[in-house]
Amino acid sequence: MVRLDTATVEHLVEQITREVLILLREEEANAQSSSDNGVCSDCIGQCVEKCQDKVQQVVNAGASRLTSTLGHVDIGADIARKIDHTLLKPDASQDQIAQLCYEARKYGFAAVCVNPSYVKLCSQLLQGTPVHVCTVVGFPLGATPTEVKAYEAQKSIDDGATEVDMVINIGAVKSKDYALVERDIAAVASTCHAGGAILKVIIEASLLTDEEKVISSQLAKAAGANYVKTSTGFGPGGATVHDVELMRRAVGPELGVKAAGGIKSYEDARAMVAAGATRIGASAGIQILQEATGP
Repeated sequence: MVRLDTATVEHLVEQITREVLILLREEEANAQSSSDNGVCSDCIGQCVEKCQDKVQQVVNAGASRLTSTLGHVDIGADIARKIDHTLLKPDASQDQIAQLCYEARKYGFAAVCVNPSYVKLCSQLLQGTPVHVCTVVGFPLGATPTEVKAYEAQKSIDDGATEVDMVINIGAVKSKDYALVERDIAAVASTCHAGGAILKVIIEASLLTDEEKVISSQLAKAAGANYVKTSTGFGPGGATVHDVELMRRAVGPELGVKAAGGIKSYEDARAMVAAGATRIGASAGIQILQEATGP
């Protein structure tokens, strides 16, 4: 008989707990879907194979596409792959984070974006899926020392993050200490790239003049960032079409631009993409997809 030490047992319990959370979420969602749509529960999500009579009724009613796999939603794929499904509230629970990951898997979002303390949980829940784990560094003020931001990024990467959204030192921008701003970004960029992660730099555009937005975006590019990002969502304002256009012109076609903060509808998201955004940060991702695909 093999005896396991305490640390191994705790690790196994943690892994099993995460899987149970996801399975419970899937069961709840499937049960709700069956209840809402009048679909029987006998086929366990395999109606195409097991309930041909009911499937024919759906086709006769006008359906042009069916899915036969549990938990897969083949809708809005193009916009879905541009969305970071986001939950950064300070009171977010493990249960809510498990739901976020379930939704990201189901709808095919680009990433989940969570606070650093939940990176390990998300990494476990999303293992084996194409969904990335994104976290935030120096969030939401950007006022922590460079060494702390770099350490926070390294710890998050060790826990499984593959994308890092860091907040610039906004006070340094306002002070025109651009050398400090660039060093701050470069230190985190170096950490991220050494760990195989990408870096998105949040400039918190609502606190900056247009000139400062351009300068901050150019500094992020010079320091090795992969994206510039409009907002934390915790500042006095969110993403605007004007800011996205300005940032896109500042960094050119080489870098990504992430629009985040206050994007709640498909029209909002479409406007940001048209302005030059290549990624959307939103907590309303499912609503955006539903609007994108129509009734």
